[in-house]
Formats: sequence, C-alpha cells, structure tokens
Amino acid sequence: MEEKTKNKYRFPVEMTEGVIINYDESPAHQDNLKHSVDFIMDEDLPIYAALDGVVVDLKIDSNIGGEGKEFEPMGNFIEIKHENEEYSEYEHIRKDGAVVKLGDKVEKGQLIGYTGATGWLAHLGPHLHFMVGKYADENMDESTYQTIEIVWE
Repeated sequence: MEEKTKNKYRFPVEMTEGVIINYDESPAHQDNLKHSVDFIMDEDLPIYAALDGVVVDLKIDSNIGGEGKEFEPMGNFIEIKHENEEYSEYEHIRKDGAVVKLGDKVEKGQLIGYTGATGWLAHLGPHLHFMVGKYADENMDESTYQTIEIVWE
C-alpha cells in the first residue's frame, strides 16, 4: 500500500479559474517524484505555505528555464520541513521570488513566494511544481527523497 502524508496540506496557490492541477503530464513525475503535483498557472502569482513549518532550503538566484531536462539545475525552489518528518517543496519560482529566508518559521497559508518559469518546465510552461516527501537519511540527501501521496484538507 502506498504511503500517504500524515499531515493534511492546503493547496499552495489560490484555486482560481485559470489554474489547472496536473498529476501525471510532466515527464519528471516518475519514480521517487511520482506523487508530485503541478499547478499550471501564470507567473508572478502568490505561493502560500501548505502547512506550518521551517524553511530548510531555498534557491532564488536563477532567471533561466526551458523545456529540456538540462534546465533542471536552474530551477528556483523553497523547501519547508513539517511535523512527522515531511518536507514540502515549491519549484520553478521566479528569480528573487521568495519572501522567506532560510530558518524562517512559516504558518499554513502564509505568503512564501511567487510563481515563475525557472528550471525544467518540460512542455507545461509556467507552473508551480509541488511535492511532499521524506528523506531516507537525516542529511537530507536529495537522492534519498521520496514523494508520498498528499492528503489535502
């Protein structure tokens, strides 16, 4: 049986008419990232913390994105640690698009950044890639990150 999140998460964006939720169209949603979710939407829209937590990692210095996998390292992101050793990640944010910094405590629903089009976008165009997962080790080695099925509020 697939593992589901122990925590309940809110959507990280406002679900307006133009936002499309997509689970399986991205070629990146395979193997350890199979439970990722894409919110296909315009750039420069607000991103909210999906749950209370602490910002443990972020990258906001890139303004480069594209369809090819070679763009993956250029994607900006915010990562937040939550209860139950779960981590949420918000990817493809715009350059300097975080309003939080490393070590900040955030509350569910708090503004944390703005959508963008950095990194590997595949054929989807601007979108917010969102995932929740766990690390197999305490060093937060990216190669041990495994997404888990999200339980939404």
